[in-house]
This record gives sequence, C-alpha cells and structure tokens, in this order.
Amino acid sequence: MISLAVLVLLAAAGYRGTQLLVHDSLLDPLRDRLIGWHEKRLDSTLRTAVVTLISCVYCTGWWVSGGFLLAWLLATDSWHSAPLLVHGIEWFAVAGGAVLLNRWDDSRTDGH
Repeated sequence: MISLAVLVLLAAAGYRGTQLLVHDSLLDPLRDRLIGWHEKRLDSTLRTAVVTLISCVYCTGWWVSGGFLLAWLLATDSWHSAPLLVHGIEWFAVAGGAVLLNRWDDSRTDGH
C-alpha cells in the first residue's frame, strides 16, 4: 500500500496532468483539432466520447491519476506488494485527491 506522502504526491501529479490536458493553452491546438474532428460527425459515439474525455476534469483526472499510480507502482516495483483490490482503492484515493485540487482550483476567485 502507498504511504500518505506518496498519495499526496500522486494526487498533485494527477491534478497537474489533468490541468495540462483539459485547460492549458499548450495543448489548445490538439484540443481544437479533436473538437473539429468531432464536429464533422456529431452523431459519432466514439468522437463524442473522446471530446467528453478531453474536456472533463473528472473523466480525464480519473485516467491520468490511474496512469500516474500505475507508473509509480511499476517504477518502484510495488505492483506485487498488495492485492489488486488495494491498488484499485489507491486509484480511487489518488483520483479523489486530484479532483479535490481541481475543485479547489475551479472555485478560486482571484482572477485565475
């Protein structure tokens, strides 16, 4: 099982990774291309799912947090140190921490 410090680190990484994919101007050209691709076939379930994924902090944050957790577990050779169910719960914890940071960020009124 991961420690509280690692949980906080992974939650912060999940938050930042989510911000990069959903909001940061660095990826605006990619998001614009995907949105244009979707607009060519609005009835496409796959295209709608892709655009939903890249525009939703909750959707993107879930997968980004899972990716960071998996990378951490593999890089530290911790994958086999706990049952799969424990890693699933860790995934919920990391994603929950990242989403709390996103909610806090979205609620700020300081001109962000």
